Amino acid sequence: MLPSDTLPRRAGILCGDPRFQRFAAERLGLAGHQLTNSAASEYLRRFCHIASRRDLTTDPAGQSQFAILRTEFDRWLGKIAPPR
Repeated sequence: MLPSDTLPRRAGILCGDPRFQRFAAERLGLAGHQLTNSAASEYLRRFCHIASRRDLTTDPAGQSQFAILRTEFDRWLGKIAPPR
């Protein structure tokens, strides 16, 4: 696992990724759309149950949720095979 102090930075980069913005839109029932960076950040904060991406530095539950989100995104990208 990554050092926790890099997680907020990685979360910020993720929210700026157009592929993640499409993934988040799809998860919100908006298939075929793309969220803005700000809306993707809001989606990430809600998914991770955090008030700020900075909370990923100290919140173990938020860190766990972020790892789950990354895994789901990687699966959506096709980097990870779907479960059987």
